[in-house]
Amino acid sequence: MAGKKNRKKAQNRYPTPPPIADDDNDDLVNQLLDQLESTDVAAQTESAVLLNDMDLNCQADQLEAQPKQSAKDRFKARQARKAAAMAQSFSPDDPANEARLQKEADDESHAITEACKQLNVVMHEINPDGHCLFSAVADQLALLGVIPPQQARYEFVRAAAANYIYSHPDDFIPFLPSTDGGDGYGADVPGLMSPEQFRRYCESVKDTAIWGGEPEILALSRAFGIPIHVVQAAQPRIVVHNPTTDGSALNGPPARISYHRRMYGLGEHYNSLRPMQVAAAS
Repeated sequence: MAGKKNRKKAQNRYPTPPPIADDDNDDLVNQLLDQLESTDVAAQTESAVLLNDMDLNCQADQLEAQPKQSAKDRFKARQARKAAAMAQSFSPDDPANEARLQKEADDESHAITEACKQLNVVMHEINPDGHCLFSAVADQLALLGVIPPQQARYEFVRAAAANYIYSHPDDFIPFLPSTDGGDGYGADVPGLMSPEQFRRYCESVKDTAIWGGEPEILALSRAFGIPIHVVQAAQPRIVVHNPTTDGSALNGPPARISYHRRMYGLGEHYNSLRPMQVAAAS
């Protein structure tokens, strides 16, 4: 687990999150994110302070705690966490805030480490470069013999996720709300992506460093025909993604990755979880 200095260094590698949604509060967040991209240091600092005061992670928690979540709610929660992480990277040093973040990181690390012990796996750290989900899954696919080692690269896995999503729009568009605010032009359902937005989204998954999340994990599980288990600090401790369309489990070993909200101080990060015997031999 990296120290505080490494966490801060890694933060600046991440691209600006796309617009959050279309509410007044979200418009303000998007304006503040734009100011973070300016060359005015004072504007960057002021915007970071305002974003931190909005407690975006708490807002994301509230969205995710709703019994019935819409696609837009899930999308807004993910983007709020990414915006919060970016704001923290521009914030002036605050000892109290640093201490709180460090405690959250330590608590998360302890919970995931204990879960790994029960599963007899160890964490293989993945580079925090925006491709971490795809690199972690690539590592698992090679370990399981699903793909040859020379294909165990994020580029190959990104292409597989993007191609599967694009080939199954009915399975994924309900979970991908319009990113332009309001209804996507030509969308079949209000608030969701239009066909053109969906095409651009798939292209960004394939060709950019946009962060991967639940839709991409599900797509990879189905594309490669294996379960993907995500170990996290929150409950449930293990989130299971099965490749079958009815959600039923399959026999055979799953790909195991870990999900972190505080590793390197970032909003999201994924690592590969290797069997202990494999880690010992490497």
